[in-house]
Amino acid sequence: MSFEIKPATQAETPLLLEMIRELARFEELEHTVEATVESLDQAWHGPQPAAGALLGWCDGKPAGYAIYFFTFSSFTGRPGIWLDDVYVRTEFRRQGFGLGLIRAVARIGAERGCARYEWSALNWNRNALAVYRGLGARTMDDWVLLRLDAEGLRRVAGQGAA
Repeated sequence: MSFEIKPATQAETPLLLEMIRELARFEELEHTVEATVESLDQAWHGPQPAAGALLGWCDGKPAGYAIYFFTFSSFTGRPGIWLDDVYVRTEFRRQGFGLGLIRAVARIGAERGCARYEWSALNWNRNALAVYRGLGARTMDDWVLLRLDAEGLRRVAGQGAA
């Protein structure tokens, strides 16, 4: 089997959205997916890209993807890279493709001089956590992930509910 990883093109955005929905179903979060082809195109290919997307192919078939974006650490004074999603379709799992995608994002971070490579995982996904720990990643148990949804963001910004 040959596996190739390359930046996703605008023409591949519908395929990526399909796989995002597959990941959301696996994580039992499909009801939260608001992304559209248009919003993803803007995020990846717009005038100020907010994120990047890599697509993995196995023998010409779409096997998985990784989505990443850059962060910043005031403590290091340098950017970091955040792995937002890594997903491998069921029939391509346990063949090293996920690790290939993780490494491809790591190379981007290394090329950009990033001080950190971070991501989150669901606490019930023991297989993924074992793989990540095997890479040398450590869980940040002393930190708590906080989130405001779009309505909460507008409220805190003083813009009320829209």
